[in-house]
Amino acid sequence: MWWIVSAAWATAGLRVPPAGFVDLRDAVPGVRLEIGYHTDSNFTGGPLPGYGAPGAWLRADAAVALAAVQAALAEEGLGLVVYDAYRPKRASAAMVAWAERTGQQWVLSQGYVAKHSGHNRGNTVDVSVFRLSDGQPVDMGGPWDAFAPVSHTRGVTGAALDSRLALSRAMQAQGWRPYSKEWWHFRFPMDSAAPRDVPYSCFEPAEGQWTAPEGWTAPGYTAPPWPESVACD
Repeated sequence: MWWIVSAAWATAGLRVPPAGFVDLRDAVPGVRLEIGYHTDSNFTGGPLPGYGAPGAWLRADAAVALAAVQAALAEEGLGLVVYDAYRPKRASAAMVAWAERTGQQWVLSQGYVAKHSGHNRGNTVDVSVFRLSDGQPVDMGGPWDAFAPVSHTRGVTGAALDSRLALSRAMQAQGWRPYSKEWWHFRFPMDSAAPRDVPYSCFEPAEGQWTAPEGWTAPGYTAPPWPESVACD
């Protein structure tokens, strides 16, 4: 499923990006957001802390490079879908907690989940493409956030492989570096930047004030649902 994040809906409860970061809705005209960690449409099966509002931020230099990719793809009749961009540190901690309580630490050892991710620094994105002609997603031969060999960039054949490689070429042409185990994952090299834990929503604890929920590494833990609507002051 994909959707366009309308201004009225997305800004309800969405923080202003911290200094040095920009909102991709502003920096990359026409981008589509499908923020899976705001929902249960991700490998953990539930929303992750830090994603109480479905936003997508990047460091400014990385955002400029992503806008250049979007412009190049538009000439080919394509547009970008962003699944994830900057990721609050608490969300990465939640992924590790999920692995511990489900006994699936293999996602850590095999390199699919990192305790300290480039996403936390704001220079990494998870993306795919859609057709401008009809708005439909391009078939990549496998879904985002699936941790299996089929997700490796060369884990498929035929048209799906061609589409993955075309996306990779477009990203690399603007300085992005691919990750061979995840066709959707790209990192933009930049000067060292500290990982951040600023949540996307206004109602979640601010950076430096969040603590892990009690029992979240125990089997059976489920994340609480988000409030229906919490506007920023």
